[in-house]
Amino acid sequence: MKFFLYALSLSLSALSALAAAPGVTGWAAVGNTTGGEGGPTTRVSTLAALKTAVTGNAVKRVVITASLSGNEVIRIGSNTSVYGASGSITLTGIGLRVYQANNVIIRNIKIAKVLADAGDAIGIQEASKVFVDHVDLSSDRSHDKDYYDGLADITHGCTYVTVSNSYLHDHWKGVLVGHSDSNASEDTSITVTINNNYFKNVNSRGPSFRFGKGHVYNNYYQDVSDGINTRVGAVLRVENNVWRGTCSKALYSTDGGYAQASGNDFGTCSSGNTAPSSSLSIPYSYSLLATSSVISSVTANAGAKLSF
Repeated sequence: MKFFLYALSLSLSALSALAAAPGVTGWAAVGNTTGGEGGPTTRVSTLAALKTAVTGNAVKRVVITASLSGNEVIRIGSNTSVYGASGSITLTGIGLRVYQANNVIIRNIKIAKVLADAGDAIGIQEASKVFVDHVDLSSDRSHDKDYYDGLADITHGCTYVTVSNSYLHDHWKGVLVGHSDSNASEDTSITVTINNNYFKNVNSRGPSFRFGKGHVYNNYYQDVSDGINTRVGAVLRVENNVWRGTCSKALYSTDGGYAQASGNDFGTCSSGNTAPSSSLSIPYSYSLLATSSVISSVTANAGAKLSF
């Protein structure tokens, strides 16, 4: 009987490990991203405590309870969930990095003005199973475009990544997917979903996407000069996104990127969709907002608006 119960316990644990955490969507759900759910929770209010709490690969939840400032990027270990306790929690000058780690959730945090010599606001490299949701990422555009780096950069072969329900604003370079034009050996495997985000006053990269496969849907672009750039062999499905305000190129290709586009509202952009057509099968179910509902839904929900 004891052996039977032990075996049953192992079986139930294995089954639970096959399902993504509640609320995880897109490619991150396909990867069954759970982060630190089910592990112990540590609440932190200092930079030193935060750095210690997110280190290592044990299953864990870390809740930030106070706004912090500095000039560095903090590396997050595998099997970790990092949350802001409320929507006011802000990391100023402090970025978060998921490097050579798997199974990470980042939610409900504001990150502002991370200097380029420190790194990106959120940097994801050589990683898999990462869910970034309800974050607020920004800097300013009063400095040179290289004074800050990217808001959310996803490079070096990352798989099963989703960036959703987030507010990205007041910045030069938004979201970069794929490291460089010469990095096909790593980046062809990239799988990323970008959905229900609010891009406002961002010059470019909404996203700039090299190689790999991407799903970009239900995003709202307000005063974004260069929107979605599909590059060097990338294949994107681009659905029901909306552009308003100042806009040059909404959806375009560089060096042989492709897009399957439908239902998009390009507003007053100088050019709408100029990317060569292709097709991309999406291996997950998703709820697609009607194009007419995108602005109201995204502006109401995107950003750090949760509590933990």
